Amino acid sequence: MRHFTALSAFCVLLLAQLACPSVAFAAGGFSGPVVANIPVEFILFAAVLFFIAFVHVNTMVTAVTGALIISVYKIVFSPFGEGTGVGGLVAHFGHEWVILGNLLALLLGFALLAKHFERSEIPAVLPNYMPDDWKGGFVLLVLVFVISSFLDNIAAAMIGGAVAHTVFRGKVHIGYLAGIVAASNAGGAGSVVGDTTTTMMWIAGVTPGEVFEAYIAATVALLITAIPASLQQHAYSPITKDAQKGARVDWTRVAIVAFILVAAICANLLLNLKFNEWSDAFPFLGLAVWVAILLSAPLRRPDWNELPGALRGSIFLLSLVWCASMMPVEKLPEASWMSALALGFVSAVFDNIPLTALALKQGGFDWGFLAYAVGFGGSMIWFGSSAGVALSNMYPESKSVTLWLKHGWHVLLAYVVGFFVLLTVWHWHPGSQLRGAVQPAHEAKTVSALDTSVQAAPTSGIKH
Repeated sequence: MRHFTALSAFCVLLLAQLACPSVAFAAGGFSGPVVANIPVEFILFAAVLFFIAFVHVNTMVTAVTGALIISVYKIVFSPFGEGTGVGGLVAHFGHEWVILGNLLALLLGFALLAKHFERSEIPAVLPNYMPDDWKGGFVLLVLVFVISSFLDNIAAAMIGGAVAHTVFRGKVHIGYLAGIVAASNAGGAGSVVGDTTTTMMWIAGVTPGEVFEAYIAATVALLITAIPASLQQHAYSPITKDAQKGARVDWTRVAIVAFILVAAICANLLLNLKFNEWSDAFPFLGLAVWVAILLSAPLRRPDWNELPGALRGSIFLLSLVWCASMMPVEKLPEASWMSALALGFVSAVFDNIPLTALALKQGGFDWGFLAYAVGFGGSMIWFGSSAGVALSNMYPESKSVTLWLKHGWHVLLAYVVGFFVLLTVWHWHPGSQLRGAVQPAHEAKTVSALDTSVQAAPTSGIKH
């Protein structure tokens, strides 16, 4: 409790600094207060993330409190992108509620889906078909990667977590949990239906072929993280060598899982291909999942007891997404491979949906590089992606940044190596010029990792 009080006191003191002469006002598009040229919103958000990451406080309460503090601050002191005061808040919520609604519906729906899958007994019989040593864990991560290529990465991570809970007898290493999240995010990086960010690119006019190149980096990253993660898991709790006696597959539950997944995929494709103009009007993707769950409920009752825990994790994630959406991120560095690399690190702590939206507005990016960066980059910290938050609901012990970074070190290594392999093999090629983009695609230069002119050019960090 004293740490939570300290968070509130820190935020109050920070707000009080707004009256001090040391505070300046930024010129240009952003008109809110800044401290040392940093918008105060970022400092408040950093404080929230710091307490979540390193202080043992209730993470959900911390995230909700941070969201309320930042919301009040924006109303009183700093404009929203849509306007000022309460009117700006209402308009901003009107712009964001579909994304928030879809996330809530998917997180809760896929929690029930994962339980259906676990109770189908497929995880129980899998040991008969998987290698008995560390390669069994490796095969599971590859399967998560493949599933995520055509299904939302949240569902892929939840299915992987359900299988791991069974085949490793409930003892899953944090390094392996990081591997599951990394595999799910890597699998969706090169597919326009595998991740929300790539779907956003598709809607904006990026062709599926322009993000497919991300699989060069994603495949390398999968190998780099899957091998050590599988070795960690094998040393911690080896895979079950034989299936449980009497385990029989419940094919009705398997059919229900397939039905829910097909509903999600079909809704995603229909919205993107036929009813694009409706995608921002209502959370149809989440609705499709819940319609499928309710229609199939008479066949097998969903485990409704999973919802309270999933709801707490969902509120945590939605609070962070809401905080991120209020950040004044109007200014990004010039589109280049260096800025794309940096965006991957930023996405580990900053929601990748607004980052992707801003990059699409800016233009000039190689969309495959961006898809890999904002998709896989969130795997480096447990709350950096929706898949990580969803999996942490199943494994609360993973809600520690320190332990995640310590045992999931291979994810950071995989991100960097994968990115530079893509840069060396494919090079940086600015993609389609999108409607309304600020930077024409032809103004960004094609470079490689060995381009001496780029090496000599000054680098810049992320600026907002």
